[in-house]
Amino acid sequence: MTEIKKILIANRGEISLRIMRTAREMGIATVAVYSEADRLSPHVLFADEAVCLGPSPSSQSYLLGDKIISVCKELEVDAIHPGYGFLSENADFARKVRQAGMIFIGPSPESIEVMGSKLAAKQAVARYDIPLVPGTEEAISDLSEAKSRAAEIGYPILIKASAGGGGKGMRIVENEAEFEEQMHRAVSEAQSSFGDSAVFIEKYINSPRHIEIQVLGDQQGNIVYLFERECSIQRRHQKVIEEAPSSVVSPEMRKAMGAAAVGVAKACDYYGAGTVEFIVDEQLNFFFLEMNTRLQVEHPVTEMITGKDLVREQILIAGGKPLSFAQEDLKINGHALEVRVYAEDPGNNFLPDIGKLETYRRPQGAGIRVDDGFEEGMDIPIYYDPMIAKLITHAEDRTSAIEKMVRAIEDYKIVGIQTTLGFCKFAITHPAFVSGSFDTKFVENYFNPEVLADEFSDSELELISALAVEFFTKNKYTGHLPSESIANKESAWRNRLQ
Repeated sequence: MTEIKKILIANRGEISLRIMRTAREMGIATVAVYSEADRLSPHVLFADEAVCLGPSPSSQSYLLGDKIISVCKELEVDAIHPGYGFLSENADFARKVRQAGMIFIGPSPESIEVMGSKLAAKQAVARYDIPLVPGTEEAISDLSEAKSRAAEIGYPILIKASAGGGGKGMRIVENEAEFEEQMHRAVSEAQSSFGDSAVFIEKYINSPRHIEIQVLGDQQGNIVYLFERECSIQRRHQKVIEEAPSSVVSPEMRKAMGAAAVGVAKACDYYGAGTVEFIVDEQLNFFFLEMNTRLQVEHPVTEMITGKDLVREQILIAGGKPLSFAQEDLKINGHALEVRVYAEDPGNNFLPDIGKLETYRRPQGAGIRVDDGFEEGMDIPIYYDPMIAKLITHAEDRTSAIEKMVRAIEDYKIVGIQTTLGFCKFAITHPAFVSGSFDTKFVENYFNPEVLADEFSDSELELISALAVEFFTKNKYTGHLPSESIANKESAWRNRLQ
């Protein structure tokens, strides 16, 4: 075992602050790195030490792995926490950290490599009898062979980049007539986005849900799962709203998905915090999608329902300590929601918005958590992901968590830029969400910019209540049902449009 006394966080913004707070509670010194655009950011001011990496573009700052390692050596850092994004799933960087005599707070480079390739991941988990979406088990480049395999699988099919993520290098093909064009597009995008043109074919699942399982493993071979997160509300194949637990996962399904997630982790000798993602069809059959070998943006909802600090567990595991709890020690406590507050304009196809945070006031109260990296008066830089904050609520049941989230959104005052707060209120009060009857096509099926300018009508309120009663009665729900106040509250978003 190794005692970690100083950690460098190779990241920025809210995740850097979040990691630093746990490190400080553990008595561990922290080092921040930053670009010129972030020189006055809260994570820089919070750290015990801070070093500028270079100009604002991430290619000249946060992605300079060798420079980060050099800073660590100079400041006698014991370990590097990569957060998420940037270098967090870069196996070469993790290997260099190890070779430099420091600890990488994450899995082994070998695990990152296996799970970094969707094809390699599918091959690794196959021996653990984990459900897989029907499709090819290897990269496919010959057009005639690809057409033949697609016909065997049955249309519609999905062409996916092996090294892909975030919806890049992915094409839905409805029939053979459009196969060739979509195949060429997928290959081209895979090469330009990831430097790897390998693609494979899977059966396309209509109306899917995106449900993931949080896992923790130590270096002694112990692995547990910390239940599921529902992540189906997305735009551009990227998550906007998450909750834990899922409203459609039964105890039996939860146990089966958890066992499958543990099997995935075992397939690559995994240790640290990781997330196994599944796609779920309309009959609630689940299939392995991929594994994210890092901390997830949405990890707070898991922390809220389990009472476990995942960053603390990451640090302890990286230092060689075994898990201090077993699977039977974990219990679900209440319900948690997270909405991502992006500097984006939902009324303009969710395009990023930049500007100054002229007013920035966080909501407060019991069961409300805000993970952010900005203060009032700061500018939103154009160089990075446009997420401003994560707003999380926790309550005794799903209905109460939704109600608390609506109040928190109303209390979150942001002036100077457009944000996704109005969209998030619309989504969590929509009948489909309240009833639990939604999938990854929520935005496509229900959202248009005009809905943000209007309150709910009487007929819509009646539908919300009716769907909620039907859903919760069917599932023998014992909490209180959503009140009219969930949907019919004053909209700060609408006020800004006026």
